[in-house]
Amino acid sequence: MRTIQAADVRSAVRDLCIRATTELPGDVAVALIKARKSEDSPLAQEVLGAILENARLSSSRKVPICQDTGLTYVFLEVGQDLHIAGGDLGRAVAQGVAEGYTQGFLRKSVVRDPLFSRENTGDNTPPVIHTEIVPGSDLSITVLPKGTGGENMSAVAMLTPAAGIEGVRKFVLDTVAKGAANACPPLTVGVGVGGMMDAAALLAKKALLRAVGVSNPDPRVAGLEGELLDDINKLGIGPGGLGGRNTALAVHIETCPTHIGALPVAVNLQCHAARRATAVLEGKEVQA
Repeated sequence: MRTIQAADVRSAVRDLCIRATTELPGDVAVALIKARKSEDSPLAQEVLGAILENARLSSSRKVPICQDTGLTYVFLEVGQDLHIAGGDLGRAVAQGVAEGYTQGFLRKSVVRDPLFSRENTGDNTPPVIHTEIVPGSDLSITVLPKGTGGENMSAVAMLTPAAGIEGVRKFVLDTVAKGAANACPPLTVGVGVGGMMDAAALLAKKALLRAVGVSNPDPRVAGLEGELLDDINKLGIGPGGLGGRNTALAVHIETCPTHIGALPVAVNLQCHAARRATAVLEGKEVQA
C-alpha cells in the first residue's frame, strides 16, 4: 500500500488553480498561433494577436487570463492501491481550491444557493469533483476552471436513434452557430455521445481535457471530428465573433455505450482560453 498525504493534495490543487488560470497550455498557444497565420482577415489577425498578447502578459505577471476564473472542475484519477492519509480527499481538494483562489487573488464566482439568496461562498468552493479509480498507486489531478461564457452556450439533447450521425452533426452545428459568438471564439468544442443525459454531458466536459487537435483513437470518430471542424469553420463566425476562418480550434468527441432507445448528445463549448493544468502525485511506501 502506498500513501499520499492529504496536505500534499491540498498544496497541489492550490498550485494547479493558480497555474490553470494564469498560464495558457502550450498546445492551445500553438493552435492560436497557427490560426493567426491562416487568417486572411486583418481584423481576425488582430483579435488573435490580442489574445496571444493577453496570454503572454498573464503568464509573465501571474494574473488571470480572464476575469472569469470559473467554477473549478477537478478530475481525479486515483490508483486503486493508493491510500490518502491525514485527511479526507474531497476536503483536501476543496481546501486547495479555497487557498488557490484566495492566495492567487482570483475572482470568487461560486454562489451557495442557486435559487434564492445567491450568496457568494467567498473562496470559490465547493468545486465539482469527478473521481475515477484506475490501476496503480498514483494520483492524477487535473484542474479545469470553467467560465460561464462557453458553458451558458452549451447544450444537451436526447435524440432518437433514428437521428443517427446526421442528427448528431446537425445538433453540434446548430449549437455552435447559435452560441459561438458569445463564447469567446476560437473555441474548443467538446462533444459527448452515449450513456444517458448525465453521461453525455460529462463526456463532453472530459473531451476538453484532451490536448487541442489530438484526435479520438477511433478513426471513425476522428473522421467525424475533422468534418465537424471544417463545417464549423465554414460558418465564418471567426475570432471574437468578428468574422474569419477560425471559429473553432478543434472538435473533440468522446463516446460510450448507450441504451437501445437512446442517442444522447452533449456539446460543451470552451473559449479560446482553454485553461487546464495537471499534476501527478506518486504514492510513497510507508513502513509499518
